[in-house]
Amino acid sequence: MIALFSPSKIYQYRAIIRIPNQSQLVVFIWMATPAMRRLALVFPGQGSQRVGMGKDLLANWPRVAGDVLEEASEAAGLNLRARMLDGPAEQLTSTAVAQPTLLALSVALLRVLQHETELSPVHLALGHSLGEYSALVAADALDLATAARLVRLRGLAMQRAVAPGVGAMAALLPVRPQDAELLCREAAEATGRVCEVANYNSSKQTVISGHAEAVKSAISQARATKKARRAVLLDVSAPFHCALMEPARMELHEHLKELLDAEQLRQPKTPVVWNVEAQPTPKSPEQIALVLEQQVVRPVRWSESVDLCVDSGVSHFLELGVGGVLSGLIRQQTQGHEAAVVTTSCGSAEEIKAFLRTQQ
Repeated sequence: MIALFSPSKIYQYRAIIRIPNQSQLVVFIWMATPAMRRLALVFPGQGSQRVGMGKDLLANWPRVAGDVLEEASEAAGLNLRARMLDGPAEQLTSTAVAQPTLLALSVALLRVLQHETELSPVHLALGHSLGEYSALVAADALDLATAARLVRLRGLAMQRAVAPGVGAMAALLPVRPQDAELLCREAAEATGRVCEVANYNSSKQTVISGHAEAVKSAISQARATKKARRAVLLDVSAPFHCALMEPARMELHEHLKELLDAEQLRQPKTPVVWNVEAQPTPKSPEQIALVLEQQVVRPVRWSESVDLCVDSGVSHFLELGVGGVLSGLIRQQTQGHEAAVVTTSCGSAEEIKAFLRTQQ
């Protein structure tokens, strides 16, 4: 039973409302008291793409979404609308195409919501890998055109860094992070190859990356020792977030230096939780360039980032991208947490309209 009142104000009416559990209380607070909301915007990375995504968004908000796609397409030198709507899937899953396309879709979803409602105050912004660039656009640290051009170059660099078939990535679940780290160390020692943790996704999922031989060795050991119930090779074009991406890091360093020289990278207006730190540390443009560069060869500390958000008072995560993958990871990570949170995926026109109804 909850009594609604404010200790600093006197109201003519008060209400006592019976709410069965804490999760429903958070939903009620989100819908009823905008001043009490603490919102985190969440942006997915590569892997969430699929042919046809954004079609209903363009049908319902042709000008708002269309303008975003047009601007991003011109900057990236690609027809992102055609890739997004028509594929083919082989092109859309190419790293150099997927990255600007997914960024454009996330920004289009954000612009539609901003067109329809007031999202502020946004407490934090965070993105998974590529999604960190979408978060920087949302935080006004990068403009859309600059970000689209940059992630196109980032994708090309990552695609060139490792020859096809040399690297691999695998998901281990459920697995303790320290067990995943041990499996990687043992596989690297046994094979003399690179094997590292790439994504700390949740308390139940960790992704590893490196030479295919070493990753397969880690999978075999995970199964043999039962350190993970499942160990699955991922269908990816390259081994991201590990030392094998060093050539891509060096290329990205040069591209980011050009942005700094042109003063196209700014301090975020909304705090961004950085992938490599799992902290919203304030940074200068030069420091932002450094963490973006490091991100290519270091793990995404997603589970810690989610914990940081909840510990700082975030009551609602709003995912701007298709598939709801991050929403699922956030639910895994916050399950059983003392502070209940609401997680909403806005990746389609239907989901956006459902979210907007909570704003009325």
